[in-house]
Amino acid sequence: MTTFSRLVRPLFAAATLSLLLAAAGCDDPAKNATKATASAAVTPNAATPAPASATTYDFDQRSSKVGWVGSKVTGKHEGGFGTFKGTVTASASDITQGRVSVEIDTASITSDTEKLTGHLKSGDFFDVAKFPKATFVSTKIAKAGDKVDVTGNLTLHGVTKSITFPAKVNVTPDAVDVDAEFSINRKDFGVSFPGMKDDLIRDDVVIKLEIRGKKSQA
Repeated sequence: MTTFSRLVRPLFAAATLSLLLAAAGCDDPAKNATKATASAAVTPNAATPAPASATTYDFDQRSSKVGWVGSKVTGKHEGGFGTFKGTVTASASDITQGRVSVEIDTASITSDTEKLTGHLKSGDFFDVAKFPKATFVSTKIAKAGDKVDVTGNLTLHGVTKSITFPAKVNVTPDAVDVDAEFSINRKDFGVSFPGMKDDLIRDDVVIKLEIRGKKSQA
């Protein structure tokens, strides 16, 4: 082996390893998540009462999580919201008659870096000073195998759209569990900051819900 070869081969190996690591960091976390396509907001049918057997459950914020995963060309970031509240009104005998209502304090957003958290609160993203709340109100729940499809109006960044996402729901007399993972397109809600030219932010954001509700004492 020539002296040149001995010098070049380690450099080539290091460059190859760097490319492999970069490629791994570029993977889109939303590619395997169900896409919750946004459409025009739907007027809820308030005239239909909840069944007599339905129970109202309040979110237990301490054991519940509202998380997100966003990504750009070079990698991803994860975070969530620290302050939120909501209710699930449901009957174990007929979950399709259930109702879900959620309110999120957008200023409670968290991320894996302090600098990013501050940027997400700014006008480039959530603009929390102007839009302090995000809400979701269900308009329809339909069975979908061992899960349900939840449809409702999501209001985010001052824009209201109807979305549908799959969820796993378990109802007992004293508690309800709701677990879901899906993606939304941030641009559907007017969040369009592109990022750096050489490190563009992807449009799809993964939403992860782990809701634990307890029977309301009200």
